[in-house]
Amino acid sequence: MTMRPLLLALTLAFVANAHGASTLIRPKLPPAVETGNNSVLRVNSTNQAYDFLRPWMKKAPFSRRGLGALIGGGRILVTAELIANNTFIELEKATTAEKSSAIVERVDYDANLAILRPVDPAFLAGMKPLELDKGVRVGDRATVLQLEPNGEIAQTPGTVTSITVGGYPLDGMGLLLFRIGAPMQQRDGSFTLPAVRDGLLLGLLMRYDSRSQTADLVSSPVIKHFLQETSRPIYGGFARAGLSFSVTRDPQLRRYIGLIEPGGVYVTDILAASPADKAGIRKGDVILAVNGRTIDQDGNYEDPDFGRIAFSHLTNTVFHPGDTVPFKIFRSGKILELPVVLEARDRSKIISESYVVDRAPRFVILGGFVFLELSRPCLQEWGAEWVKNAPQRLVFYDAFQHELPPDRGKIVFLAHLLPTKETLGYEELGNMVVAKLNGRPIKSLDDLAEAAKFPVNGFQKIELEEDPGVVFLDAAKIEANRDALIREYALPATLQQL
Repeated sequence: MTMRPLLLALTLAFVANAHGASTLIRPKLPPAVETGNNSVLRVNSTNQAYDFLRPWMKKAPFSRRGLGALIGGGRILVTAELIANNTFIELEKATTAEKSSAIVERVDYDANLAILRPVDPAFLAGMKPLELDKGVRVGDRATVLQLEPNGEIAQTPGTVTSITVGGYPLDGMGLLLFRIGAPMQQRDGSFTLPAVRDGLLLGLLMRYDSRSQTADLVSSPVIKHFLQETSRPIYGGFARAGLSFSVTRDPQLRRYIGLIEPGGVYVTDILAASPADKAGIRKGDVILAVNGRTIDQDGNYEDPDFGRIAFSHLTNTVFHPGDTVPFKIFRSGKILELPVVLEARDRSKIISESYVVDRAPRFVILGGFVFLELSRPCLQEWGAEWVKNAPQRLVFYDAFQHELPPDRGKIVFLAHLLPTKETLGYEELGNMVVAKLNGRPIKSLDDLAEAAKFPVNGFQKIELEEDPGVVFLDAAKIEANRDALIREYALPATLQQL
C-alpha cells in the first residue's frame, strides 16, 4: 500500500461521487464526540524554511492550517510537521474565532509530535481536555474530526484496520502507528487532524492516501511516551537499540548457525556506540527474547494489547531512554542474557541527517566556493525524485551511511560556485565531496574552517574525491575580495557561518 505523506499539501485529498459532488456521512455519535469542538482548536502556522543550496537565504513563507487537540495542563497537541520552521503560530477557537498567539513548548520530530501553549493562559477557559485512548483494537470504530468554515465539527467515521510498527515521516523511525480506513473529504485546515474513539484521543492523522482511503495516525501509545518524557527534568525522547536483523525462516540458515530454538532473528548489523553495541550484542547473534517476550522468526512478539507486533515497539516506545531491557541471545550454541541500557540516538554523530528543522544549515564560503555538510534536506532540493536526480555519490553516502567507518564524520561537499574572479575556469564544479583542505582531512565544516587558516604556499589547496581532484585558490585574493563578495551576493557579514 502506498502512503502519501502530507508534507506539501495544506488539505487532505477529497473523495467525490460519480458526478463530482463531495459527500459527507454524518452518523449518530456519542455525546462525548458531538462536543468535540470544545476540545479542538484551529492552529494557523506561518512557516519559512531555509534554502539548503543557498543556506544564507530563506525560501518564501507559506501557511499551514490544522487542528490541535487540547490535552491536560493547558497544552495543545499537534504534529511536528505542522509547525516545522515556524515563524508565527496562532490558535483559533472554532466557534467564536477568538485568537491567541502560541509558543512551542516541546517538539520531537522523530515522533512527529509537538506541544503548543497559548501566550494567554485564559484563552483556553471553558474548554475540555481530551484524554488518551488506552484500549484500541483492530476493528474498532474511530472518528476523524475536521472543522467546517463555520466552526462546526465534521466527523468522518472510520475503522481501525491495522496496528503496526511503521516509519514516521521525517526520520523514518519505527514507532507504533494506527491505520484506519476512512473516506476523508477536503475540509478547512486538514494538515493535522485528531482521531477519537468514544470521546478519547486515539491519535493524530499524519498521512492519508485518497486512493485506498486509509490514514496513518501517530498512535496514542507514542503520544503517551512523548508526554511522559516532557514531564521529566530532561527530555529523553525515544530510544533505539541500534541493530539490524533478518528473519530466520530459511531452514538452511538455521542449520548453519545451529539454531534449534523455534524463533529468533539473526543480527546483521550493529550501529557503532549504540546501546546494542555497548551491551555486547554482535553480528551473527540471534535474538530470542526481549524483556521476557519470546521473539518469533519474523521479529514479532505477542503484545497483550496489540497482538503480534515487532519487538522494536518495546525498545522504541514501551521503554524509555535510561531503562535497562534484558535481551536473550543465542551465540555459538550458547544462550546468553545481555542487559541493554536504552539511549536516544546522538544526532551529532549522524553522518547525513534525515531532517534539519528550526535552524539554518551550516555552511562555509571560501572565495565563492560554497561548502555544505550532506543531509537529506540537501538532496531533497532536487525534488520529489531526488533519489534519481540528485548527485548519485551523495545519494549513496546518505543511503549507506551506516556502512561507513564510525570515525568517518560528516560528508563535506562543494555544493556550487558563486561567480567571482577566483572561480573562473571552475564553473562546472559542484556537488563534489571534499577529502582534504591544505593537506588536512575534512570530517566537518569545523575542520574545513580551521584548515582554511593554514594555506599551503599562499594557496588554499582543495582535494576532491572526483575529477579534477585538486583545486587551488589564491588565499590573498580571497581575503582581498571578501567584502566585495559579501556585498554582491548579500551574504552574512562573515563568510564562515558555523
